[in-house]
Amino acid sequence: MKENTDPRWLEWAKELQFIAQAGLTYTKDPFDLERFERIREISAEIMSHQSDLPLEKVKGLFCNETGFQTPKLDTRAAIFKDDKILLVKEKAGVWSLPGGWVDVNQTIKTNTEKEVKEEAGLDVKAVRLIAVQDRNLHNVPPYAYNVCKAFVLCEVTGGSFQSNIETTESRYFSLDEIPALAEEKNSKEQIAMCFAAYQDKNWEVQFD
Repeated sequence: MKENTDPRWLEWAKELQFIAQAGLTYTKDPFDLERFERIREISAEIMSHQSDLPLEKVKGLFCNETGFQTPKLDTRAAIFKDDKILLVKEKAGVWSLPGGWVDVNQTIKTNTEKEVKEEAGLDVKAVRLIAVQDRNLHNVPPYAYNVCKAFVLCEVTGGSFQSNIETTESRYFSLDEIPALAEEKNSKEQIAMCFAAYQDKNWEVQFD
């Protein structure tokens, strides 16, 4: 992405995309549909110009939703053993809390448990909500769409790690030995928050 000290262009592009998509969803007037489609194209052109990504790729990422635009939902599992937290190693060589996008037929609870099984091979029970965060306030780089991240404390009931299409290894780490992270998914600060919630039986859910 181009060096840019003014982040407002991203917010402007996102707002134009939101206005355009709402208009495309609700208007019945063919002339307004044409105008809203052009507004959405302008938002993609801004993203392409500022990020150096090809316009067609931006359109695929930025202009592919239908209906009223809302944030995407991501869940992350915090699993502890001997006061260490479980991380999984991704194909790219960085580590993350098990998790991913919430599927349309899942809840925060069931999706968290499903993702742990898929990425870490463990059967878990989601027991406590730690936080719900706006991703762009806590993770880098900023995304062109909004994401709500739910962090969930889980307890292991069985299973063992199996290599899969997403991860190559799982391991427990203390807070002072956290490896290189997939920063776009979880930061050291977010993992520290999970440690704090694990250690505090009276933890109050954090939210943005």
